[in-house]
Amino acid sequence: MLVLRVLNVVAPAYFLCISLVTFVLQLFLFIPSMFKDPSTTPLFSPALLHGALFLFLSANALGNYILVIQNSPEDLGKCLNSGGGAEVVANQPDGSRSPCSALPSTHFCRLCARVTQRHDHHCFFTGNCIGSRNMRNFIMFCLYTSLACLDSLVAGVAYISAVLSMSFANPLAFLTLLPHSISQFFSGALLSSEMFVILMLYLWLGIGLACAGFCSHQILLILRGQTRYQVRKGMVVRARPWRKNLQDVFGKRWLIGLLIPMLNVGSDYHRHKDK
Repeated sequence: MLVLRVLNVVAPAYFLCISLVTFVLQLFLFIPSMFKDPSTTPLFSPALLHGALFLFLSANALGNYILVIQNSPEDLGKCLNSGGGAEVVANQPDGSRSPCSALPSTHFCRLCARVTQRHDHHCFFTGNCIGSRNMRNFIMFCLYTSLACLDSLVAGVAYISAVLSMSFANPLAFLTLLPHSISQFFSGALLSSEMFVILMLYLWLGIGLACAGFCSHQILLILRGQTRYQVRKGMVVRARPWRKNLQDVFGKRWLIGLLIPMLNVGSDYHRHKDK
């Protein structure tokens, strides 16, 4: 349990550090290097277009990241206990008693100390549980983080290609870039700043692929009307149309939330909450 609590603090700090490093490299290294092309007009230069795209992706990724944390799942244990009924508790494997709910697909998280409705999983990078309230923001966070990493990867490859006069037309060139760069770095032929950018290329690739895979997996579960917790526990869910499952998570006006970081718009959860 101590390891999980430490990971719950280290993982968000790791994400914020990577985001800060990416922002600095893009703003002070990659984008300025694109202004050196005299054949483009200032208004439609690759630097301005790429800068606008990167800021759009970053704003959506960080905006949804904040909303995932701010829009935390409600503690159903407190809601039920405050309703005048009997205290809702559950026996834990270690003999302790914790608040819980008898409703299906709810789960008590020991890290967050709350009972989450339609609990999916606990995300260590946000330090928060993912449930019915913040599932859409979490998926948008994964999507735009993956796109921002892909954007940074392409810009970084273009920068390294220009600085080191390399060609990445051969796919094997990227695979052999890291071992070749390490040997050049220790021989003194490669600057530390260039080596750092090369390491970030592989980090962006790994994070981007991981976020893309996780986002695709979550969307597949939503189409089936399931959560990761239900799949892990082998729970049987009632079959529903996939359009209804998507609407429950993304709402009817999903296009607004796809372009701008915001809370769920028109979802069933918020309509029931307003009632």
